[in-house]
Amino acid sequence: MLRNYLLTAYKVFMRRKLFTAINLACIVLTLVVLMVISALLDTAFWPTGVEGKSDRLLQVYGMRSETFNDKGLPTNTRTGLLGYKTISRYLMPLQSVERVSAITTTSEVSVYQGDRVSRLDMRRVDANYWKIMQFKLLAGRLPIEDDDRLGRMVAVINATSAHKLFPGSAAVGQRISVDGQAFEIIGVVADVIHINAYADIWAPLATFPSSNYRDEYTGTFAALLLARSPADLPRIRADVERVAKTIQPVGDQIFGKTTFWADTKLDVVARALQGRESHVDSGGSRLLMMIAGGMLVFMLLPALNLVNLNMGRIMERSAEIGVRKAFGATSLQLAGQLVVENVLLCLAGGLLGLACAQGVLWWLEASQLIPYLEVHINPTVFGCGMLLAFVFGLLSGAIPAWKMSRLDPVHALKGAA
Repeated sequence: MLRNYLLTAYKVFMRRKLFTAINLACIVLTLVVLMVISALLDTAFWPTGVEGKSDRLLQVYGMRSETFNDKGLPTNTRTGLLGYKTISRYLMPLQSVERVSAITTTSEVSVYQGDRVSRLDMRRVDANYWKIMQFKLLAGRLPIEDDDRLGRMVAVINATSAHKLFPGSAAVGQRISVDGQAFEIIGVVADVIHINAYADIWAPLATFPSSNYRDEYTGTFAALLLARSPADLPRIRADVERVAKTIQPVGDQIFGKTTFWADTKLDVVARALQGRESHVDSGGSRLLMMIAGGMLVFMLLPALNLVNLNMGRIMERSAEIGVRKAFGATSLQLAGQLVVENVLLCLAGGLLGLACAQGVLWWLEASQLIPYLEVHINPTVFGCGMLLAFVFGLLSGAIPAWKMSRLDPVHALKGAA
């Protein structure tokens, strides 16, 4: 029976080529948008490559301190990034973690070369950072513990910055002046865009102009926590929540009750977007539900348009339907045929959409609208795309199929359906 459905569907598609092309264009356009969004979300929240250990990685991006009055109402609140002292004193001693890294957020700096000035994004990191991240080293070496311990003025730059600063010559061994500090370039790594890996220049923590950062409980730092296995993540989350409660007020840096959380990348984004800095639940599941709901609503509009097109196609085939009903075809068989036809058309559109989505992603990478963007349609995104195509086919085919199953064969044969 399926073979007959497929042959019938092929004949129907070829009978009205323009109609089929319009349907395909509608399906492809919808799926391209959805698959590009899916690929970008997959790259952002479940990256591979430089952040390939993301299934074992948690981040602490921010802390909150509050004081309360006698009625339990907050009287003073401060939310911001961590200081190095908080990370070194409370997070680095955690026994449940394999490795802890203290990193700063990126800041724009001026790189001077003679009379030429370049604006680049700089991040300072400790030696553990290079063991957690899996950068692709293109030349030279990566910093080690001794570089930080001895306060060596060394730096690593990415490939684009190397080409920009030293066109036509090797960057390793060159010296640059960054906001008045002289650095020797010891390594060049491949460009990356991921949240924890993004920067143009990386330098050891000891290269700060002042060592005051070591005594600050709040500042410009975030902590990366690498678990020994994904199964350890719940224990690490509990340990981080516990140590946050042990922090005592420190002058005007920390006061009252302190909270911070060990989050995945999805949790970090969800917590910031939904303002849930004081909640254990980051709202990550809710954010995913909202995204899925938005994608479903986006699919409904073209699906309704496709329903109208399918209704017109059914009316043109009323005589055929009447004959088949007169010879014993059941409503269920006829409805199943139309749904199969529509799902097949949508799956074909899904394959075309995948090819077009990959083209759009290549264009996004080449245009540099998002610096250093590198995104691919992996098997997960491919599976999501084909699932979307299948759901799209069911949504747009079910109502016309139900309508067709209720046609009276006599009226259908008279063309009065």
